[in-house]
Amino acid sequence: MIDHIGFSVSDYARAKAFYEKALSPLGYVLIMEVQQEENDAEAAGFGANGKPDFWIGGEGGLNKPVHIAITAKDRAAVDAFYQAAIAAGARDNGAPGLRAHYHPNYYGAFVLDPDGNNIEAVCHTPS
Repeated sequence: MIDHIGFSVSDYARAKAFYEKALSPLGYVLIMEVQQEENDAEAAGFGANGKPDFWIGGEGGLNKPVHIAITAKDRAAVDAFYQAAIAAGARDNGAPGLRAHYHPNYYGAFVLDPDGNNIEAVCHTPS
């Protein structure tokens, strides 16, 4: 089981603002922020239920994009994530829909964040 994941972004303030909006429909909020004095760079931890498990850091962008999928409680939350992310400046990388090649109930949406990382919301339950 993964406890948390983190990756660096090229523009910390822009990425933090993006993720605050894009992750909100999934129940994720900014839970804590670590300032540069405490770390090599600023870092923001997002999560649900008080546990930050999705971190971004201001160390500078990555050489290659990452793919991260966050579980959504239902298909409506996947749709809401996609709309919120696009409104926050994401680029489409796969509109909400079934991805039956993974399994019959795999309902996901994919966006590219400001650094080109592939961020997904996915629901595995039937409609």
